[in-house]
Amino acid sequence: MILPCVVFLQVLRHEEFEEGCKAACNGPYDGKWSKTMVGYGPEDNHFVAELTYNYGIGEYHLGNDFLGITLVSSQAVSNAKKMGWPLKEITSGVFETEAPGGYKFYLEDKEQPKKDPVWKVTLGVSDLQKSVSYWSGLLGMKIYEKDEEKQRALLGYADNQCKLELKAVGGAVDHGTAFGRIAFSCPKAELPNIEALMKKENQKILTPLVSLDTPGKATVQVVILADPDGHEICFVGDEAFRELSKVDPAGEKLLDDAMAADKSDKWFADHNMKKVSA
Repeated sequence: MILPCVVFLQVLRHEEFEEGCKAACNGPYDGKWSKTMVGYGPEDNHFVAELTYNYGIGEYHLGNDFLGITLVSSQAVSNAKKMGWPLKEITSGVFETEAPGGYKFYLEDKEQPKKDPVWKVTLGVSDLQKSVSYWSGLLGMKIYEKDEEKQRALLGYADNQCKLELKAVGGAVDHGTAFGRIAFSCPKAELPNIEALMKKENQKILTPLVSLDTPGKATVQVVILADPDGHEICFVGDEAFRELSKVDPAGEKLLDDAMAADKSDKWFADHNMKKVSA
């Protein structure tokens, strides 16, 4: 968990599961897994990242689907420099860095806003116009910027929320084997309408409306879609999600305890085996 220390992300909650998620929340992998939610504040009004750990998987092949997260935080830049974390200045005041596993972060060396410092999440697309039509025309996102020359567009649901940047990659989108997805909450009553619209428009539905259980916590309802490039999109019922996503004061300790108790590397080594490379 080194990079969250660099950018000052907080552990909001940590949950352990004994078997794979029926909505493939942990990818197409069976067996024990965990998820840790990290962010600058509560999930109710901040963008948060879900860090998923499959106990039996040693590494993932990354594609060109997820192109990075951009943060506005001079404190994060300062932290990285103090810790000797590799930074590359790609344009004036903007630094590129990598989290363990190879995921890109972009740090803008500006005063951290009082609201959420996470400015945008960037996804690769094969056809910018087709993707914009999907995310704006079907899913109702507002177009904030569109640059045909640079083949990028910036969209979002609200001025004060993290934005989604779509950037053409000049070919097919490769999702690798990490199987990430982006999620939004909405009123529970809207979920059947979203599913019906996708059916009407002949769009891909990966998981029809389903209830997902979390041990000891609220059960949430979700619909999971795929955009023209196969990016997974989860819409979750807000009412139950507000209960599920409450900040757990014990979250960081639960994570520390889980990491301390994880003997999977030793087990594989003792059996002269390597964890699977997904």
